[in-house]
Amino acid sequence: MKYYAIVLALLSCGSLCVAQPSQQISEDFKPSTLNQPGQEYPQVNSQGYARFKILAPQADSVRVSLGLRGRGGTKLSKGEDGSWMGTTAGPLDEGFHYYHIIVDGGKFNDPGALNFYGSVRWESGIEVPAHDQDFYALKDVPHGNVQQILFPSKSTHTSRRAFVYTPPGYDKNQSTRYPVLYLQHGWGEDETAWTNQGRANLIMDNMIAEGKIKPFIIVMTYGMTNEIKFGGLRNFDITPFQTVLVDELIPYVDANFRTIADQSHRAMAGLSMGGMETRTITINKPEFFSHYALMSGGVYKPEDIKDKSKVKLIFLSCGSKERPDGVKSATATLKEAGFNAVSYISEGTAHEFQTWRRSLYELAPLLFKN
Repeated sequence: MKYYAIVLALLSCGSLCVAQPSQQISEDFKPSTLNQPGQEYPQVNSQGYARFKILAPQADSVRVSLGLRGRGGTKLSKGEDGSWMGTTAGPLDEGFHYYHIIVDGGKFNDPGALNFYGSVRWESGIEVPAHDQDFYALKDVPHGNVQQILFPSKSTHTSRRAFVYTPPGYDKNQSTRYPVLYLQHGWGEDETAWTNQGRANLIMDNMIAEGKIKPFIIVMTYGMTNEIKFGGLRNFDITPFQTVLVDELIPYVDANFRTIADQSHRAMAGLSMGGMETRTITINKPEFFSHYALMSGGVYKPEDIKDKSKVKLIFLSCGSKERPDGVKSATATLKEAGFNAVSYISEGTAHEFQTWRRSLYELAPLLFKN
């Protein structure tokens, strides 16, 4: 129960950990890279402050609510032209953030921004340029393919969706087979999150082009078989999703893609709730996965793992604004017990996608090395 309480506490923070202004705000604001085509707002400046402008001439109050749970936010002031404008009280962390607009108590998306599935709904998104954004930038390099698949699920009496990233050259090199990473999203998100918000495909493309990793396939699917309200994670039953993943999705992927279909060439990783799922399933089904990765999603203890010989890698990560000491301590304990354990702490970030983008970037070169 303590683990789930920690995850919920982290979810409640997200991008809401906004510092109070301690510097003069620079007026070098530019449109966010996640704006709708031709839209000038929202904007971000070089310090990480965000500025919003909403046209709502009949409204009595307008507020921007940032973060996974919609707490806090920025009150906007009404101008003579009927538009409302305001700037965050402090700089946001680097990277991606969800937000929505509250107009007279009603919740709406910003018509100026693109939408991303998070918080169990399509939310507006804003991107704060990061000092290290080059590793997930869209570059002139060979690109892999992200395709939607619909796989039969007898256990849920339906067809379920997954997205599969195949690396550059997959379609040309018909004799080549690849390892597979099963990569899970967080609570309130879905199978679109790792490519839309996380840019996992671009991270992979860039690293492959630079020769930093050997190509592998990534499979991303929806991590729940039922809908639960926030807080219900305490009672979340992993069994139905474990059945979908192990008994239905993995056989489908192995039958329809050129995988190396064995335990030593299969990894599982997840962020937040996806880390909880990864931890539980890898412990329950060690015959399926040899590489484990939890990103802001808990830790392993040596006694959790029955057969050390089956585990090639344990990767634990989080943001420096989360609980880094727990990740470091758990990694040290695993190393002392003889595991190949690696920790990574994303500096200056919390429970948010910049932490997880960086975590994937650190994880990928460690996978399938032998």
